[in-house]
Amino acid sequence: MTSAVEIFRGLARPIEPIPTGETPRLVRLPGIRAVLFDLYGTLLVSGSGDVGTQAAASDAAMAEALAAMGIQLSVPPGDALECLYRMIRARHDELRESGRDWPEIDVREVWSRVLDELVKAGGLDPEAREGIDVVRLAVEYEARANPAWPMPGARECLAALGEHRMLLGIVSNAQFYTLELLEAIFGCRAEPLGFNPALQFYSYQHGWGKPSRRLFEMAAGELSARSIEPAAAVYVGNDMLSDIVAARDVGFHTALFAGDARSLRRRADDPRVGGVEPELVLTQLDQLMECII
Repeated sequence: MTSAVEIFRGLARPIEPIPTGETPRLVRLPGIRAVLFDLYGTLLVSGSGDVGTQAAASDAAMAEALAAMGIQLSVPPGDALECLYRMIRARHDELRESGRDWPEIDVREVWSRVLDELVKAGGLDPEAREGIDVVRLAVEYEARANPAWPMPGARECLAALGEHRMLLGIVSNAQFYTLELLEAIFGCRAEPLGFNPALQFYSYQHGWGKPSRRLFEMAAGELSARSIEPAAAVYVGNDMLSDIVAARDVGFHTALFAGDARSLRRRADDPRVGGVEPELVLTQLDQLMECII
């Protein structure tokens, strides 16, 4: 059976970041003991700019994913795509009703609902539905809809931080396949890259996504258990609302990664980021070292 790592690795191609024209803001942040990163758009060049976004989706990606699985529909691939959008929205609504301000789905559950809906609508044979590997279908689609590649300098940045005994963590909107994606394009999962197992917070595991503060609060709690206060940590991300505002509200120092125009989210017209400025603006990941080491 083809693994997620094999699928991602087989379809992965180098992606170069698009310059943003931003001017770096590099100031000294003394006393930093921990560095937390976003993944998509920060450590990873994301072809769509983020994980699982509707902007990434296309009829072609859906059609290719279905073909790779040998799935034959009696409706156009675009109908399956619209069903995917609809099921994502429905699941988000369910989670909001349960009290989650920024809910996150587990995309495996959503894909299962998509297939069931296609059966109900007559677009998919019920017997064929029973034999479909939902996990593989989700990966086949994601690998095509949202191609990813390591951000230039990512590996070197992590290695340098590790050499200086920085505690490394991840706070990211992510799905079950994200660690397999890392293995496919970096050659290893998060831990060999230097990330502490207890400091990895992926949205799909908790049902909460950024820009909620929930994942950041969990990270702050884990750091506190190691006698590291939020003021001794810096968070690096590419989105002013989801990353910078949320991390700042928890007490972390903030670094806006502005190295790729696809994923940089300044959100200048969003009142929720009004008056907020990141302490650092990085156009290359290696600029971080001169600010904290």
